[in-house]
Amino acid sequence: MGEVDVHALRGVDAQLYESEFMVLLGPSGSGKSTLLNIMGGLDVPSSGRVFHRDRELTDADEDELTRFRRENVGFVFQFYNLIPSLTARENVALVTEIARDPMEPEDALGLVGLRDRLDHFPAQLSGGEQQRVAIARAVAKQPELLLCDEPTGALDFRTGVLVLAVIERVNRELGTTTAVITHNAPIAAMADRVVTLGDGRIAGEERNTSKISPEELRW
Repeated sequence: MGEVDVHALRGVDAQLYESEFMVLLGPSGSGKSTLLNIMGGLDVPSSGRVFHRDRELTDADEDELTRFRRENVGFVFQFYNLIPSLTARENVALVTEIARDPMEPEDALGLVGLRDRLDHFPAQLSGGEQQRVAIARAVAKQPELLLCDEPTGALDFRTGVLVLAVIERVNRELGTTTAVITHNAPIAAMADRVVTLGDGRIAGEERNTSKISPEELRW
């Protein structure tokens, strides 16, 4: 930033394992979103190396990164990024039309409990329902990776639990490798593995041997 170097990440070495549910935990400014964006091919690191399976992405050009994201990654953000003029079904269909082996939009919305909201516009849906449409859109192309950046950040507790339950169901039933960013420590209790970040570094990594369901969360 001008003459100031901002080190968002400092010597981070992290892995995602097939079919796991990982939580990236840490306060604002700890580097969580930068790390997630690098994993998803949205950001390119200024140094270091990035691999997806045996394929190195470090020197990939924008076309290659676009193809990687389209074929392998589903994103869920804090704000839903739905197109207001399209129905739930049409918002999901935007992704299925460019995917290699997509789910039907109706099936993706059914997976998140919204089969009865197919033809509703975003303005006709609650915040939690809009986030579930965003999740359906992310998983409809059946990605290997589902990357979620503060998916409950704009929701109240009860609605947040419903959204987390949907993400956990996708991980469990489809085997989708899932990483969730949060600054909310209790959410870590539902993960297979918790990676804690602080000041751009990994401050700790712990495998969870006593996972709980989203419905058991308290925060």
